[in-house]
This record gives sequence, structure tokens and C-alpha cells, in this order.
Amino acid sequence: MSSMEDTSSRPVVDCYFDPACPFAWITSRWLLEVERATPIDLRFKLMSLSVLNEGRDLEPWYREFNDRAWGPARVCAAAAAAHGPGVLRDLYTALGTRIHTGRDKDFPAVIAAALAETGLPAALADAAHTDAHDGLLRAAHAESQAAAGEESGTPVTAIDGAAFFGPVLSAIPKGPEAAELFAALRTLAGQRAFAELKRGRGDLDFS
Repeated sequence: MSSMEDTSSRPVVDCYFDPACPFAWITSRWLLEVERATPIDLRFKLMSLSVLNEGRDLEPWYREFNDRAWGPARVCAAAAAAHGPGVLRDLYTALGTRIHTGRDKDFPAVIAAALAETGLPAALADAAHTDAHDGLLRAAHAESQAAAGEESGTPVTAIDGAAFFGPVLSAIPKGPEAAELFAALRTLAGQRAFAELKRGRGDLDFS
């Protein structure tokens, strides 16, 4: 079998993320583990909790979270617009490692450091404070909702076009466990009758 045939046979996996969402972070790190263990075509795409919850009556802490989440998402939208969607993988990793693993909530500092780490122009940080790229962010979010088939939070995962909210994980599966979970999820994704499965989340583990 040729290498071209090998590539074409890989499942296409879209990971829709909001860089500020801890659950999207865990799911995205799991998918990177899957990528190391089994051939997949993994793509990172934006969605936005700020767009999803815009204008809603939320608990004060969650309203504050959503208001602050605009910044990193806007910077990602601006970076993708200027440099192509391929930059999202590394930029998301640089942002998320600081926000989630490092628990750094100083978003301006996080954004500046992440842009420097990924070699992107420092001027992209200005996007955090303007709505200039909100049209792109809203369009990306709308794509995630259309993929999932109904209004959904983060993350949204699509496997060969079959998309759903989640999987919501409390820890990052590693090695064989990562591949086993993906195989199970791929099986569920292939079942048209499958709609939802849920249990308690537990405490988050970003390690």
C-alpha cells in the first residue's frame, strides 16, 4: 500500500476548541495522544464560549469567565486569518499550556508569551481587545454548531464528519488507553442511532 493510500485511509478528526475551556484542553491533549498511537488526520478548529453565551444571564463567575475568554479566542482567529488555520495547533498548545497546565490567568501575558513561543507577530495580541475578527470567530463557532447538529459547548469532536459535544474527560488518557478510547468513540460515531452518553465529571487532571 502506498503512503498516499495510507494517508487517505486515516480518519479525519476535527477538534473544535475554545482556548480558555479546560474541558476542551483535556480533550485536545487526549487527541494528540491518539495521534501518537494511531494514524489520524487531526485538525484544530475554533469555537467560542463567549459567542455561545453572549447576552445570557449567567452566574457572576461564569459571566466573568466568558467575558475574559474573548481575548485568547480573538487572537487565535486573527492568527488563523493572517497565517492559515495550521497555526492553531501550536498556538493553542502554547496558550493552553500556560492557561490550564500552568494555571496562569493573566491572559495578556499569556498571549504575548504564546505568540513569542510560536514565532507569530507580537502585534496579533492587539486582536484580543478589538472586535475586528469577531466575524471570523462567529463563523468558526457557527461551523462547530452546525457540525454538532445542535447548540453545544466545548469541545466538539468530529470523526469523519460525525460530530458531537465532547468527549468531556476529567483526565488525559495516555498511550494504549488513549487509543482504546478513540476506537470506542469511533465506533459510537459510526452508529446513527447514538445520541448521548453522560456521567459525573469528577475533578480535572491536566497532567
